[in-house]
Amino acid sequence: MSQGPRSGLAAVSSALLAMSRHLEVRDVLKTIVASARELLGAQYAALGVPDDHGGFAQFVVDGVSDEQWKAIGPLPRQHGILAAMLREARPERLADVREDPRFEGWPSAHPDMSDFLGLPVRDGDEVIGALFLANKNCPKPDGGCGFTEDDEELLSILAQHAAIALTNARLYERSRELTIAEERSRLAHELHDAVSQKLFSLRLTAQAAAALVDRDPARAKGELHQVAALAAEAADELRAAVVELRPAALDEDGLVATLRTQIQVLDRAHSARVTFTGHGVRALPAAQEEALLRVAQEALHNALRHSGAEHVDVTLGKRGPDTVLRVTDDGGGFDPTTVRRAGRHLGLVSMRDRASGVGGTLTVVSAPGEGTTIEMEAPGG
Repeated sequence: MSQGPRSGLAAVSSALLAMSRHLEVRDVLKTIVASARELLGAQYAALGVPDDHGGFAQFVVDGVSDEQWKAIGPLPRQHGILAAMLREARPERLADVREDPRFEGWPSAHPDMSDFLGLPVRDGDEVIGALFLANKNCPKPDGGCGFTEDDEELLSILAQHAAIALTNARLYERSRELTIAEERSRLAHELHDAVSQKLFSLRLTAQAAAALVDRDPARAKGELHQVAALAAEAADELRAAVVELRPAALDEDGLVATLRTQIQVLDRAHSARVTFTGHGVRALPAAQEEALLRVAQEALHNALRHSGAEHVDVTLGKRGPDTVLRVTDDGGGFDPTTVRRAGRHLGLVSMRDRASGVGGTLTVVSAPGEGTTIEMEAPGG
């Protein structure tokens, strides 16, 4: 805060705004740690979220290179100063952490640390993390700590807001888990209904073939061909459902890679040719990426199961500042108004809900015999 109250206040404000922008837990943790290290002028910063087994479920550092972090080894256990912060829920400001009787050492590749400032991150009475800084970038008084009472007060403010941001991120991730669970349940019902119908038809056709095999071999042969066709359709249903039930690796791979992988699998699983082109799209907020993925899955489901298409093409690209997803097939098409009046929505309602839920729009262009194009436009990317 040496640059004066105005610049210090602006820096704190920027840090708090940065925390509030992120919804993913790990992004929130990284932002908290980087903000704390920058604001207080420390060489190192870290934040640990404890698990229920004496270790840390997550441990995020700033000021340590990836190579150093890999060399350090496994996540730390809850011992020494870290354990004291979690257990006693009070600040720790030390001139030299290595001289404290609770210090228990660190791995050989660990950077050397001296002056130390740590605070628990609390949600009400629950300690949900430990936030600490080491090696203040300033001249140290003889035998004293570079971190001051003002630093401790500022870190306390950050810790309070960190608790709010971390709690919100956890709630968001929990809501996403519930949404995914609901989607999996819906798909499981679809799978049960579709495959049960196919297997019922398969059994009846096989019984008819068995009854005809002696007195009318030609008809029996025809029924057996039908058995083979129904078995192939059932296999396609299973493959498609498995692809949809598999959790989307959006966090790790991003939207473009996830779409490309799923479409490659669909292309192998179906007789129709399924292609994908993606270009010029940067990472989007998690909610928008998930909405675009789900709309693509629903549109592909319709095209591959209902349209009789020979070719389905998926593109993801830019239109001005927005991202545009387009799924086009050369199938039988339909009259959207007739489908709506008949109460058969082909997933159009859920697709429109997903698009509007992230500030986007959905457009459906189709006519009998002319194929179908479903387009979702979402802001950003």
